[in-house]
Amino acid sequence: MQLRFHQASWASLVQSDDYSFGPDRTAYGDWSKVTAHVNGATVWGEAPGGNGPTDPPDPTDPPTDPPTDPPGDAPTLFDDFDYSSHTDPKIGANGWSVRSNSGGPGVPGATWAPENVTFASQSGNSVMNLETSTAGTGASTKHTEILTKSMKFKNGTYASRVKFSDAPRSGPDGDRIVQTFFTINDLKAPMADDYAEYDFEYLPNGGWGEPANILYTTSWETYRPDPWEAVNAHSEVRASYAGWHDLVVTIDDNQITYYVDGQHFGTHGAAYLPERPMSINFNQWLIDLEGQPSTTPRAYDQQVDYVLHVKDQVLTPSQVNAMVGAYRSAGTSFEDTVPES
Repeated sequence: MQLRFHQASWASLVQSDDYSFGPDRTAYGDWSKVTAHVNGATVWGEAPGGNGPTDPPDPTDPPTDPPTDPPGDAPTLFDDFDYSSHTDPKIGANGWSVRSNSGGPGVPGATWAPENVTFASQSGNSVMNLETSTAGTGASTKHTEILTKSMKFKNGTYASRVKFSDAPRSGPDGDRIVQTFFTINDLKAPMADDYAEYDFEYLPNGGWGEPANILYTTSWETYRPDPWEAVNAHSEVRASYAGWHDLVVTIDDNQITYYVDGQHFGTHGAAYLPERPMSINFNQWLIDLEGQPSTTPRAYDQQVDYVLHVKDQVLTPSQVNAMVGAYRSAGTSFEDTVPES
């Protein structure tokens, strides 16, 4: 009989402290450190406590390994984005900033338009909409972004339900647009090793050398802007992701793991783990204006249903769904118990 083990979270399985693990064994054979039981009595092998083959365990003995804390006991950020507009004072009070300052990424000369971050009710839930628009020039291009004011998020689980779009709400299609959910901190210096960034990036019309739609997940160690040099790992699927999708990324002490709609999407190793805490961000922006040269105005939408972060706990996608459902059943639209780093 051959047994294979994995964690439900698909995190690395460390067996160095496993009593029954024999790292020096290279062939199958009898192994006294594996026990077999019949009706509660040990009939083969010797357990760590030394019980012999005829010594049944005491049913009143407490378990040697206490269960881990259930999901939800850790510090948590949850936001259902139940706001009236980008000027709603609750946005700032709840720790968010709607970007208005200039700069990258994206089209030179573009602005970041806070008025294009709007909120509406859909199917009983409040939904945030990020609109990005252009008429084919830098001056006419308006990007959108919302981010946490605090960089206090590091290991744990990050999740969001995001609606990507393959076509503009109005006007001609073809712009090389990027629709995102990500965490990031600031680059202190070119190639600084304490930089961190973890991205979901959907390109409905291609870009960065890709001819058509592609979804990337990328884990960053560092980069240099000029001349460009990047140290990262990425996973990708070349397909349409138009519509609503459940996005989850978990970070523990061993790796970064991405899920899309409950399915494993990619895992990146310990070399890309964060050294410093990060902010949580959503943005939508144009890579350039070469995909669609028309000067006819057009506008693209990216929508966000909720965001969740659970500090220092690796949750499965189903546990994420259960937590979000519990918040909504309780009528809780916002909670932030994550301490400042």
